[in-house]
Amino acid sequence: MTANNAGRILVVDDQPANLRVVSALLLRHGYEVDNAADGPTALALCEQRAPDLVLLDMMMPGMDGFGLIGELKQREQLLRIPVVFLTAAHDRDLLLRAFDAGAVDYVTKPFTPEELLARVSAHIGLKLTRDRLERVAQERQELVNLVAHDLKNPLSSVLFASDLLLSRGCKPERVTHYLQMIRESADDALGYIHRYLEMQSAAHQARQSDTDMPLCGLRETLQWLERRYGMQLEAREMRLLVRMPNDEVRVAIDGLVLRQVAENLVSNAIKYAQDGHELELSVRHGAQGYWQLVAQDRGPGISEHRQRDLFKPFVRLGGNSAADPMSSGLGLSLARQIIADVGGHLWYEDREGGGARFIIELPEARAVA
Repeated sequence: MTANNAGRILVVDDQPANLRVVSALLLRHGYEVDNAADGPTALALCEQRAPDLVLLDMMMPGMDGFGLIGELKQREQLLRIPVVFLTAAHDRDLLLRAFDAGAVDYVTKPFTPEELLARVSAHIGLKLTRDRLERVAQERQELVNLVAHDLKNPLSSVLFASDLLLSRGCKPERVTHYLQMIRESADDALGYIHRYLEMQSAAHQARQSDTDMPLCGLRETLQWLERRYGMQLEAREMRLLVRMPNDEVRVAIDGLVLRQVAENLVSNAIKYAQDGHELELSVRHGAQGYWQLVAQDRGPGISEHRQRDLFKPFVRLGGNSAADPMSSGLGLSLARQIIADVGGHLWYEDREGGGARFIIELPEARAVA
């Protein structure tokens, strides 16, 4: 017989013979087992690596089972560990006290192996199922955050172009450009949604290999950024300087993904660096085998104490929501993770002479034989 659910169990008993018997039984049935002869040792083991279940003798010298449960309940990362207590007593008051303390079940000594294994299997199964559901919920929430964040930039471009078209001051020669911006932004939004749906497909994940690695041209990306954001920057009295590489440089990343990250850097400059009146985009050599896309401005830069939190989730560059009430503070955190997932790097550094500089470094695409 083997355990239906793999899991790690901490057995706590001050009697060495009991530890040996219970541990041997659990090991034979496929569980990982740790042992502790007293409460403090058990607590230290839980803090090092939380078990999926604690089998606990309630009556021990020093820190007894009640004391250990109390300590577990005071620690957020440990308070949800299920505790099944072992007791030789049939005292009703003791059983009620144990359940009030937080135990989920009990086994009376001497126990039958079948009873102990049945109770362990039931509570391990519940614990592991709950953990899986929490992981799925977290992954779904992260995906929702990602989709919401990434749709914000193309939708903002749609609103910008629409507002200009509806205004009386729109120059006739720019109407076609704004209509094209609306169309391209809508295409980008649908492209993001399509890509996220593909990411959830097991068949898509199975297809990923070195032979179908996506490639992206940095020159092409700069041209797209210039076309998309040139007039938006101009409307905010900011000058866009684009330093194109002489030849096309290809890096190992999907073009839509790189545009998604680069858009985040441009939109941050629009929000936080308007006083600098300038945004420069360029391409340069990075470490051996890498190329860099650089976005730098002449704005106020980022203070040293803010730089420590710059790539943490839900931290805004400006420290408040006034500059952008739609901002979630997820942009740079997600951008760094996206770039890291393709083997690249994203970091910030102060610009010489004042201002901010963000650098996206990506591996050069390998030539196809």
